Amino acid sequence: MELFTSNFSSTILNHSPWRPSLSSSPSSISASFSKTPLLQCNNLRFLPPPFHLLHPLQISPTSRRFSASPSSPSSVDLGPNIDKLPADLEISETQEPNSRVRLSVGVPPAVCEDCHSRVIAEFMKQAKIPGFRPGKKVPESILVSYVGKNHVQKAVVESILKRTLPHAMSSVAGRALKDSVRIASKFSELEHTFSSQGSLRYDIIVDVAPEVRWVPENGYKNLKVVVEIDSEIDAQKTSEQELKRRHKSLGTLRIVTDRGLQIGDVAVIDISAITIGQDESSGQKIPSAESKGYRFDTEDGDKILPGFLDSLIGIQRGETKSFPLVFPESWKQEDLRGVHAQFTVECKELFYRELPQLDDSLADKLLPGSTTLEQVKEALLQRCLEVEQTARDQATDNALLDQLCKMVEVDIPQSIFEEQGRQLYGAKLLQIQTNMKLNEQQLATLSSPKAVKEYLENQKDNITHVIKQNLAVGDIFKRENLQVATEELMKEVENSIAEFKRSSQEYDEDRVQEQVQDILEGAKVLEWLREHAEIEYITR
Repeated sequence: MELFTSNFSSTILNHSPWRPSLSSSPSSISASFSKTPLLQCNNLRFLPPPFHLLHPLQISPTSRRFSASPSSPSSVDLGPNIDKLPADLEISETQEPNSRVRLSVGVPPAVCEDCHSRVIAEFMKQAKIPGFRPGKKVPESILVSYVGKNHVQKAVVESILKRTLPHAMSSVAGRALKDSVRIASKFSELEHTFSSQGSLRYDIIVDVAPEVRWVPENGYKNLKVVVEIDSEIDAQKTSEQELKRRHKSLGTLRIVTDRGLQIGDVAVIDISAITIGQDESSGQKIPSAESKGYRFDTEDGDKILPGFLDSLIGIQRGETKSFPLVFPESWKQEDLRGVHAQFTVECKELFYRELPQLDDSLADKLLPGSTTLEQVKEALLQRCLEVEQTARDQATDNALLDQLCKMVEVDIPQSIFEEQGRQLYGAKLLQIQTNMKLNEQQLATLSSPKAVKEYLENQKDNITHVIKQNLAVGDIFKRENLQVATEELMKEVENSIAEFKRSSQEYDEDRVQEQVQDILEGAKVLEWLREHAEIEYITR
């Protein structure tokens, strides 16, 4: 039955932006997908066909929330030792959209010949050719004939790529994002070029850490935000509602026999609805508005479809009423907004509440351990104040992050988009699995390449929003020279690991520390923003 419209707090935005949380629960560690696999020629990486870009979901409780900067651990490490070449490479760099760089690498004949000599020498050591003692020099023509010309040629091309790639990547060292380096040229074409020309040219594409541009420059230092607080999280109002709910739970339902429905009654009703209007959709059932044996508490009338309660006042047990209503434009279910519907409601049962006197004698039943009604009211109010503050902080963080998102321009690399999208989808799937206990077939369907691809396409704006927020937060942390105390970091890491152990979950300590670092850095930035921003609160 989808007639109720109110939630306890609507301050959590639909796109669920990232915000720091120091929860050490394993479920708080983002789930993620494996990186885009590569077609392998031993250790070399080539671009796969487009249909290989998305791969089955692999949930890991130790994966890290994305962050990237030129000095980030996410950047490519080329290693301390690069093999010296006999001649210089010809390297040209071209900027492409989405913070991608294309490197065109020309390998001169001298380098190719040197690689060829090394490959032949290595084959000479390993090959066991009839008629020649192990390790004895074998004429190259005989060796090539024995090993196979194509096999030797493949090995030479691979050697050229392995030796020259670190040199080619030196121009983007410190900027290249980990696991984003791809050789764009086809291996078969490289073989053909080397065979016919004795030299080699290949292209590399690599995603680099995106530059965050603020509009206006340093605009985050003068933020002005308006934070909307849902009236339903007002502590005083909420505590009163909670006291009333607990009082009602102590009452007894009595059958109404001599009158119709009144405010305060509880009715058991069957509901059906169809669309009405002049178009072809008129007369169609509305499944989400149908319910059998629905327990309708009239005191919750302000939380349902406007006009529904008023239309039922006076209905008696066994009676059926039919009435038209219009779903408001603010209705949660988008496809029902503005829809004209004809409701039919049959009253199966009708009850009134017989409530005990609300006084000190009920204190312990309302809240165990309490002796007076005032103690109950004070305790409930205190709890609701804590919830209100949490919701207020959440709404403030959301408003600040949303404002940051509007002020930054960033060319997001595709590898970052896919990684963040997979993390969000993985977290969503992990939550579904926790709530519904999916079987293997259901899990396989939801984690299929098709399902992941659809999610990335449908949630493009959401994913982009989250990435921009993360990059903005990381940029502010660096610009303002904010710091996370080592003691604070270690304490939170220990708490997270302890939680993993209690839950018998596998974890990677380094990755746990990385994510805790991200969370604490984000918390520092939001704390800094709250201190420097002009924040106005309004209740709606």
